[in-house]
Amino acid sequence: MTKAIAKTVSFLFHPLLILTYSLVLLILVDPYAFGANDIYNPKSKILILRIFLSTFFIPFLSILMLYFLGMVRTLNLEDKMDRTGPYIITGIFYLWLFRNFWDSSIIPPLYATFMLGATVALFLAFLINIFSKISIHTVGIAALISMIVLTMVFIQNNAFVVLIPFIGVFQISVLNLLLGVIIIAGVLGTCRYYLQNYEPNELYGGYMVGFLAPFIALQIMVAFGKIQLPIL
Repeated sequence: MTKAIAKTVSFLFHPLLILTYSLVLLILVDPYAFGANDIYNPKSKILILRIFLSTFFIPFLSILMLYFLGMVRTLNLEDKMDRTGPYIITGIFYLWLFRNFWDSSIIPPLYATFMLGATVALFLAFLINIFSKISIHTVGIAALISMIVLTMVFIQNNAFVVLIPFIGVFQISVLNLLLGVIIIAGVLGTCRYYLQNYEPNELYGGYMVGFLAPFIALQIMVAFGKIQLPIL
């Protein structure tokens, strides 16, 4: 494995992209929950763009500003002390975004749960970072795995259709997607270790925090009556 491949995988599954990926998944599986017919509807595209700008572009821009102001030494945030500012800024922004979703009629409760789960994961990582470094990449990918599991539990649609330009239409099973993301999680952890950014226990800690956070968020949403557990 070359460093170029490892860095590409790390970028494609950057933790700030997880909420965009989970939104795309929900729209593919249940577009009507968002008031659209499919993901190619202009309403869906605008929502995806808004979430991308809000959860990836603006937080990343904030980190970039901290770098140019000399408040963090590298954009990779290799030192755990460099992560304090970005964690706080991103966490507050995610929390504000979730508050906007709390009573929204446009955003379904399940995606609001995902938003809260990402916020919980971020703040847990922040607390752990005070004592020891933790892989935020493995936090993110493990959270995505939990989000896919919750999608399978709450939405009884076990497959979705994707139209790839110039190639054709494909039907994808959500279960196969879950298995694929689990494999990606392993590859991503290997990439982070290969780049000598983390020790194994820091990677495993990230997986644990990321996987548990959406379920913690689900319990909070259920407790406040924002979402009901399905009858299986």
